[in-house]
Amino acid sequence: MARTISVAAIQTSYGEDIKANIAKTEGFIRDAAKKGAQVILPSELFQGPYFCTTQEEKWFATAYEAKTHPCVKALEPVAKELGVVIPVSIYERDGPAYYNSIVILDADGKQLGVYRKSHIPDGPGYQEKYYFRPGDTGFKVWDTAFGRIGVGICWDQWFPEAARAMALMGAEVLFYPTAIGSEPHDSSLDTRDPWRRAMQGHAVSNVIPVVASNRIGVEASGQNFYGSSLIADHRGDLVQSFERADEGVLVHTFDLDFLDRHRAAWGFFRDRRTEFYR
Repeated sequence: MARTISVAAIQTSYGEDIKANIAKTEGFIRDAAKKGAQVILPSELFQGPYFCTTQEEKWFATAYEAKTHPCVKALEPVAKELGVVIPVSIYERDGPAYYNSIVILDADGKQLGVYRKSHIPDGPGYQEKYYFRPGDTGFKVWDTAFGRIGVGICWDQWFPEAARAMALMGAEVLFYPTAIGSEPHDSSLDTRDPWRRAMQGHAVSNVIPVVASNRIGVEASGQNFYGSSLIADHRGDLVQSFERADEGVLVHTFDLDFLDRHRAAWGFFRDRRTEFYR
């Protein structure tokens, strides 16, 4: 019997109230689980609005220790009840250090560990270096109840080496929680299509499915998030996708045994010339 994995991406808007945001996310997780999803991805920093548009010290008070973060503690019993895996995006505090992080909840509700965002953007509307230091975990993959997954966070997705590193570590599906939209310094700049193409390229170059969840809506900062969440197959084709204002869940099932054989047949990992990378 073939090994399969059913994945889901959540696309929605978020407000100021963390409890309301958690409840909203839980509702979409339950909807995705009813549709057969086994690994369900909320978007980046769903605990509240995307606060990195400006530099305001008040937001440091919204960071919590990873193991006891309100989003993590609220979704642990949900993961266990539904028997699903949830990569939970959080604002993490570890002593005096602050990170943009992911906690992986397995299908029994247990925490598998933490990944801290490696690449931190710093530009108009995305001033993350004020709030987060670069992650110190390195890229990671996780043996979940349904397969081996890799998770990058938003800006990580622009770097092909992040996807390749996770693929070399044996990831079978890549996930990217994201918060991206308008560019306040240039109203004519629309990054939606390049954003999609970058991840579709990761799928092609690593013969691996890619799942991306983005938020939607115009927030109090004026930032307009363009949604367009996606599930791409090993060819980079969009097998499921949302438009800019859609709200809901995307679900798709992949045959992991087929992908494993097909990845070997392409030879991308066989023909790597590591002697040239030093």
